[in-house]
Amino acid sequence: MIALGVKPDQPVAICLQRSVAMVVGLLAILKAGGAYLPLDPAYPSAWLRQVLEDAAPQLVLADAAGSAALGDVGLDVTLIDLEKATPAWADLPTSDLDPRALGLTSRHLAYVIYTSGSTVTPKGVEMSHGSLMNLLWSTLELGAQTTHTSVHDPELRRVIPGIVQLLEGWWPARARAGRDPCGLLRLTGICVGEAIERLFLPFVALNHFAEVWGAKGVLLPSLREIYTSGEQLRATPMLSSFFELHSRASLINQYGPTETYVVTEHEHHLAADSVCWPQLPPIGRPIANTRVYLLDNHGEPVPFGTVGELYIGGARLARGYLHRPELTAEPFLADRFSGEIGARMYRTGDLARYLPDGNLAVWAATTTR
Repeated sequence: MIALGVKPDQPVAICLQRSVAMVVGLLAILKAGGAYLPLDPAYPSAWLRQVLEDAAPQLVLADAAGSAALGDVGLDVTLIDLEKATPAWADLPTSDLDPRALGLTSRHLAYVIYTSGSTVTPKGVEMSHGSLMNLLWSTLELGAQTTHTSVHDPELRRVIPGIVQLLEGWWPARARAGRDPCGLLRLTGICVGEAIERLFLPFVALNHFAEVWGAKGVLLPSLREIYTSGEQLRATPMLSSFFELHSRASLINQYGPTETYVVTEHEHHLAADSVCWPQLPPIGRPIANTRVYLLDNHGEPVPFGTVGELYIGGARLARGYLHRPELTAEPFLADRFSGEIGARMYRTGDLARYLPDGNLAVWAATTTR
């Protein structure tokens, strides 16, 4: 890839089904100094081509499914088929590159994630190596011996941190599951057979998992933690039934827009009676190197317990939107509360307030998390 012109801050698109080749491709992009741009082959071809036109990558890594989804790209881009019998890199040396020779810094791009949000046109969120590493180091406390499995959201923004953590040996994994009901049914068997202790499920998948579990009626004695993020967590009778019979398991609710990734989390030990649950469970407190502000319409902090608009500062912020400085300037503002030169904060548009115990609760979510 370096020979083909890949360099720091340059996006490289990757459109593959989830496989070993996908993991290898992502790591290859990072080792070459580029920033990966993940494209899901299940997305409409028109949307994928729109993203490629906006991001303007020089290279696209694809498998058969990715090539079919992209069709005739019709852009000035080199498509590398990772399933060719004799790939172009077959005769290259196997020695590793010296990462210092690439000149990468924490400010350089690690990945670009496209999300349409409330607009019709997709926009690319630029995440730096510094933001990614802050996330990875904050998960070290989860422990190296815990066995986990996960169902990732379709945006793929949660995929890479999980892969990197697995390859670093931080979170041993036994299996990955799909998002369909059959995959969730298999997931219950995996949890029992492999003694899974930790699950990572977006809320919709979590609720479906609880429904599938209810129909199958199998206890998961090893389960200790379920992390959920993406969609806003809501109390449902099915989740109540699940946690009533798995009282040793905790539910960890994580919050964070695409522009910041996860910035708060809260561990719930939920009452068996779903009537006792708040309709919108708390999102917890800021995690390491994250600042949270609740501001009024004039940009001033609101009194404790009062609803205000949620702003986020700290190491998790994206650099902005790829090729869109005007759009970046709208939600990414100067952070006058931090005391750091050049500090910024992100305006989420969500309304939140502090509860008496110091945890945050989102009052009205306007963003896609």
